[in-house]
This record gives sequence, structure tokens and C-alpha cells, in this order.
Amino acid sequence: MSLTTLWFILICVLFIGYFFLEGFDYGVGILLPFVGNTDLERRAVIQTIGPVWDANEVWLLTAGGAIFAAFPQWYATMFSGFYLALFLMLVGLIARGVAFEFRSKDERPLWRGLFDWLIFFGSVVPALLWGVAIANIVEGVPIDAQMNYVGNFFTLLNPYALLGGLVTLLVFTLHGAVYLTMKTELELNARARRAAYAVGWAAAGAAILFVLYSGLHTDMFSRPGIGMLPGVVAILAGLSLVATRLFLDRRKEGWSFFSTGVAILLVVASVFLTLFPRVMVSSLNPRWDLTVQNASSNPYSLHVMTIVALTALPVVLAYMAWTYWVFRRRTTLTQAMHY
Repeated sequence: MSLTTLWFILICVLFIGYFFLEGFDYGVGILLPFVGNTDLERRAVIQTIGPVWDANEVWLLTAGGAIFAAFPQWYATMFSGFYLALFLMLVGLIARGVAFEFRSKDERPLWRGLFDWLIFFGSVVPALLWGVAIANIVEGVPIDAQMNYVGNFFTLLNPYALLGGLVTLLVFTLHGAVYLTMKTELELNARARRAAYAVGWAAAGAAILFVLYSGLHTDMFSRPGIGMLPGVVAILAGLSLVATRLFLDRRKEGWSFFSTGVAILLVVASVFLTLFPRVMVSSLNPRWDLTVQNASSNPYSLHVMTIVALTALPVVLAYMAWTYWVFRRRTTLTQAMHY
């Protein structure tokens, strides 16, 4: 296996980790104003992700840094072409982080209500825009022979991409609702379960529709060498979302969360399988696609990065596993009173 292929796989793993962990963060933030009816209940909802939300975002920073170091041309084309969308996403993430930290600094209802809605919008915006970005990368965007993006912000807002945004928004909301069923008790738990029921079928339906739409707009079902494999993996992701609802009906909350996690893993894997060996698809000319070969760093840089990554990654994974183990118990309203 070449180092460029290895780093393509590592970046895929990093995005799987990010969407799996930050996905339920987004979902909890989206559901915050609707699941929590009182200030104490909303504090309890926030506390379910309070110890881990900022650590989960490290996966995004690591993935972005890996793209910058391993595939600088991919980084340059994507971040320049998607600049406004990424800027809006960054504003949402900043507002969300500020809201988490400042919400409890004042007891006035107006103050706390403002930051509750900032958490909501700061979760909705990136959850939506990630799907838009992924769909555009898979479908293809206008990239010229010099590897420059020659479209604009509205080029990204096509029907296929907006459907992709709806899918990620619904899937992350479902992921967060299922997470809350594992982390809350009593009435909060019941509301989270109702939210999961309400979103579950919509998420599964939107995901399956997106896969079918992808068969018309992309080569997901006809990749050279692997044929329909990316499309089959995407279909399995949709079936995993259906399984989530079935597990919820049987009150198997852990299995429901596992099922939404598997769906996210399979979606990301399907995207990367569809792309490889490309990293960005040019809608203008297939010869202008960015690939793992023409967008990568030099072999020496990749070699050094590989040594560092394989040394540090186990430590990071062990630390995060320990963190989740320490904060594994359900959040109660009594605990939230002191949060």
C-alpha cells in the first residue's frame, strides 16, 4: 500500500471519528430547546455532552491538519472553493462553543434563552453544511486544469447537495436523540425517545432517497475495480437507520446508538470508496480531478507524518476512551443543579 493511499484511509478514519462523536453533539444541541422544558432540564441536557464536546471537535482539527499536510492541493482547492460555506460553519461552531461556556454565567431567563438558541443554531448550521459539502465533493464541482475552483457559493446549493445536507441534519439529530436516551432519566428520557421516534423514519427515508439520487448523479454504483460496492455500503447505512428504530421499539438504547454509529461509519466509508483514488471530482473535465497522486505531499513528508501519526494515535484513542468511561453514567436533574 502506498503512503498516499494510507493517508487517504487515515483521513477517512478521522472523519468517521469526527462525525460519530460530534454527530451526537450536534444532535443534542439541535434538540436542546425541544427536549428540555425548564432551565434545569436544559442544564441536564447540556451536561450530557459537557465533558466531551470540545474533545470531540479535536477530530475535525486533526482531519483538517491531515489534509493540509498530506494533500495540500486538496486542502487549497476545497478551502478556497468552499470558503463562504466553511466560514458560516466556523461562525456556528464558535457561537456554539461560546454559548456552552457562558450560558451559566447569568441566571436571567433572557440570557440563558439566548445562549440556548445559539447552541441550537450553532448545531444546525454545521450539521446541514457538512452534508452539502460532502454531496458536492462526491457529485463534483467546477475545478479547472489548474486545480482552481471556478464556481461560487450558490453553485454548492444545488438540489442534490441540499438533500445531502438534509440527510446529515436528520441523521445527527437522530444520533443525538438516541444518545440522550442513554444519558438521561424520567421525563427527559421519554422526550428524547419521542424525538428519536419522530426523526428516525425521516432520517432513514432521506438517506435511502439520497442513495438512489446518488445512483443518478454520481458513479457510486459503477466505480472502476469495485463496481457497486460504495452504493451497497450506502444502502447498508440506510438499513442501519431502520434498525435504529426497531431497537428503540424494544428499548435497547445501547444497540440503537450503536446502529446510528454504524450508519455514520458506513456513509463516510461509502463516500471515500466512491471518491478513491480521487479526492475531489471536477464537474468540468474528468482529467482535472484531484487524486491522491496529483494532490499529495512529497514522499518524505508523508513518511515522517506516518511515523508521528502511528505513534500518537493510540495515545489519543486511549485518552478519549478513558474520558467516556469516566463520564459513562446517566445525568440526573440533581447533578444538573450543580452544573
